[in-house]
Amino acid sequence: MINKLENRNGLAISEVEGLLRQHMDAHPEWKKVLLLPPDITRSHSGAGPITAYYYRELTGRGVSVKVMPALGTHVAMSREELLRMFGDGIPEDAYLVHDFRKSIEEIGTVPGDVMEKISEGLFTEDVHVSVNRELLGGKYDAVLSIGQVISHEIAGMAGYTKNIVVGCGGGEMINVSHFLGVFYGLEKLLGVDHNPVRDLFDYVQTNMLDRLIPLTFIQTVMVQEDGKDTYRGVYISRDRSAYEAAVALCQQVNFNYVEKPVHKCVVWMDPASYHSTWVTNKAIYRTQLAVEQGGEIVIIAPGVRMFGENDLADGIIRKYGYLPRETVLEMRKTDETLSKNLSMAGHLIHGAPDGIRVTYCTDRLSREEVEHANFAYMSVEEALEKYPCRDWKTGWKTLENGEEIYFVRNAALGMWRCKGLY
Repeated sequence: MINKLENRNGLAISEVEGLLRQHMDAHPEWKKVLLLPPDITRSHSGAGPITAYYYRELTGRGVSVKVMPALGTHVAMSREELLRMFGDGIPEDAYLVHDFRKSIEEIGTVPGDVMEKISEGLFTEDVHVSVNRELLGGKYDAVLSIGQVISHEIAGMAGYTKNIVVGCGGGEMINVSHFLGVFYGLEKLLGVDHNPVRDLFDYVQTNMLDRLIPLTFIQTVMVQEDGKDTYRGVYISRDRSAYEAAVALCQQVNFNYVEKPVHKCVVWMDPASYHSTWVTNKAIYRTQLAVEQGGEIVIIAPGVRMFGENDLADGIIRKYGYLPRETVLEMRKTDETLSKNLSMAGHLIHGAPDGIRVTYCTDRLSREEVEHANFAYMSVEEALEKYPCRDWKTGWKTLENGEEIYFVRNAALGMWRCKGLY
């Protein structure tokens, strides 16, 4: 069963809250609830206000509520970030912190023969699946997984089980899913529901999660209008139907096709949400299929101050930089760190799009650091002088010097592609 609300012209927050209220009214039996929203790197997902509303309404009904942002391998949110995303209505002691190394418990194994079939022969080993132990043991009457459905460079589409087995999961699933996503190929995977990564997640959902955790999925579809995040759809279900409905709408409102190849794509990345190249590289993943060979992606990211979202990832990127696929494949044969950390190997590849120059514009990493990571460097001041984009809307622009560029206001809310280019 699915509860849904959608409008291509946009939904008012009061309409969204009405749907959430109906959902809560249908479950007077709830006494303890866990909310699983995304973290600050998904601040444009619409999950912040939804989480805040659930918390306020449920606690007002006498329900005990905890909130655990689905961090994956990302750094824990600061108090300032929690306030910015969820407001001041959730006390600090209501938040839990996911640790993908220490707070997990194994829940089952995906057999090697299943992996071989799912991955089309790319991976043949058993995969051990772990999730945060807070989700297990019948602690909660309901676990509400809240998140945006949007194109995703690893899962094809974000949302549904990914929020659990990656966002609240352990390192092995994160590594294997990243490996599959990268080596299956961005051009075949991005924006597609059914693919090897999603098939792996579905297997875990059907064979493990459905019997262990009382999960409900709240999925959003968002756009940005006049600089404001706007709901186009909100879907609620216990099964895959909410995700599938959100995928269908997302493919209509978030997919952008340019009529000709882009030579230079300039992308603005919100400094309040994007602090590392690990997540800011969405500016690459979401646009590169619209950029021609020999073209350039210019990422204006004033908030970027580090490469990885944890010490291990940051150290590996600083050591090797972003590298072509074949280079990383060869390195994995002799480099123990990369052979054990498949997600890192995949991330290094994803940050080096074949035949496309990437320029990072930030003042919080030095020119030397950025260039060592195999990006070109430009200061934020110089970038904004060349591309005064603070008030620009997404689309083609012709600069004063006659140069034509394509500008993307927020890569987190879409995918760009040129038909026939790749």
